[in-house]
Amino acid sequence: MSTAAQTLARFNRMKPEHIKPKFTNAAELMAWQREQGAIDAKRIADENRVARLHKIMGRSGISPLHQECTFENYLATTPEQQRALSKSQQYAAEFGKSFGGFIFSGNPGTGKNHLAAAIGNQIIRNGKSILIATLPDLMMRVRETYQKGAKTTESQLISDLCEVDLLVLDDVGVQRNNLNEELIIFQVVDRRSSNKKPVGVLTNLNFDELAKALGDRVIDRLRMGSPTVINFTWESFRRQVK
Repeated sequence: MSTAAQTLARFNRMKPEHIKPKFTNAAELMAWQREQGAIDAKRIADENRVARLHKIMGRSGISPLHQECTFENYLATTPEQQRALSKSQQYAAEFGKSFGGFIFSGNPGTGKNHLAAAIGNQIIRNGKSILIATLPDLMMRVRETYQKGAKTTESQLISDLCEVDLLVLDDVGVQRNNLNEELIIFQVVDRRSSNKKPVGVLTNLNFDELAKALGDRVIDRLRMGSPTVINFTWESFRRQVK
């Protein structure tokens, strides 16, 4: 008798009579063990990938400034702000049901980062991973992979960026717009859209300016999956603080 068969027989002898066994034979038990092993292996690989990515970026997925941001402590006093809050809550609640990302555009200080972090904090509690990275910081990390003795390659960094559950690109529009940076942004967005993984965008630009900054190919991919688009048109919260 095989080890699996012996294990199943021992289990059947020990189980209460009212318990219906999940496995009726050794082959089913071994198939379940293989399935669980594959699930565990993927979970460990995902955790290692996220840890490596956070180490490269020098911080966790959400910056310390925004780690306490929630939907509950977001100040929404106008109908426009309340709609932005409601749409962000809906995005977080339905995360994973589609691969659409989001585009938050508007002036500095209007709460784009707060709501993006609130989304991130909620999906983290649900076991998902997130990285919020400014484009200038991301491009600096890419350039560091070209240095002698670098611990990771450009290819590995891009692969890790493409595997995190939610990637949020901040400060979109302040990049230098050289050919290499445009290619990297396209690679990341294209691979993520192909793998049905969402991308969030935080920008001070309006949509036409954003399209010009990123290019038509990137914009076309960001439109996939019916993204959530919110225009933050109100005055800066920071200007209201006296």
